[in-house]
Amino acid sequence: MEASKIFNSIVNEVSKIIVGNKEVIEISIITLIAKGHVLLEGPPGVGKTTLAKTLARVIGGKFNRIQLTVDTLPADIIGTSVYNQKTQEFEIKKGPIFANIVMADEFNRAPPKTQAAFLEAMQEQQVTIEGKTFQLPKPFLVIATQLPYGYAGTYPLVPNQLDRFAVIIELSYPKKEEEISVISNIDKIELFDVNQVTTPEQMESLSEQSKQVYVSDKVKEYIVDIIQRIREDKTFFKYSPSPRATIWILKLSRVKALLEGRNFVIPDDVKFVAPYALMHRLTLLPELQTEGIKVRESINAVLDSIPVPKF
Repeated sequence: MEASKIFNSIVNEVSKIIVGNKEVIEISIITLIAKGHVLLEGPPGVGKTTLAKTLARVIGGKFNRIQLTVDTLPADIIGTSVYNQKTQEFEIKKGPIFANIVMADEFNRAPPKTQAAFLEAMQEQQVTIEGKTFQLPKPFLVIATQLPYGYAGTYPLVPNQLDRFAVIIELSYPKKEEEISVISNIDKIELFDVNQVTTPEQMESLSEQSKQVYVSDKVKEYIVDIIQRIREDKTFFKYSPSPRATIWILKLSRVKALLEGRNFVIPDDVKFVAPYALMHRLTLLPELQTEGIKVRESINAVLDSIPVPKF
């Protein structure tokens, strides 16, 4: 199947369960193919876990959910060495991180040491247990949910942990029409009747194909101009994004182009993925926060201020 056909099949199938969030579904799939990870933010009960579980079912991958709490230990995530009384030897018991899609629920409820247990897995797609290195399944995607700050029992994510996520997606309460649709179809939704439309192997193939998508020098310069403008302009943001942000915009743009049926990136691909790749890496100036200005609005203002390259 062509990349665009696979993509549309996944979106249509996931949309049977996840109502009214097509763009959220699309950027989640794009991130999976780009080999990134998703930070999913929003209040409880808006379908964050359901999105991860549905996506895993549709691509035919293994799904594990980790409920993080203040007493979750790193060994609860990656695994540990266990003594087998029958063999009188220590054996490695792998943790729930060994899956294609891992749901790290309420990520910011875990203490920093436990959050750090995800770093090697997210960066290198491997974990080290008792000095031994184990490769994780492919494809591998961590979807971490995050409670809004201010909720009781949450720990702020440090910048280097946030930077490991390729994108952040904000899920909010549904619109009136969408919520009516949810309650009207709740019995069907709860049956979780979705079909597998692709395989993990095909998803890996799409990842390799995306690396062959052409990115012109003008588009590369456009991406860097966005990052440089944010770093130089002190109108909106307190901190500047690292080169990792630039890299993820490039990778995500290539996948977006591939799934649109093109073998080259256009500026619209960059504009689509850039806010998702930047929102969690930027902090507004305090005076703007008090005025109720949103990070997404400020990013859009930066994008609008940069000339789009012409071909």
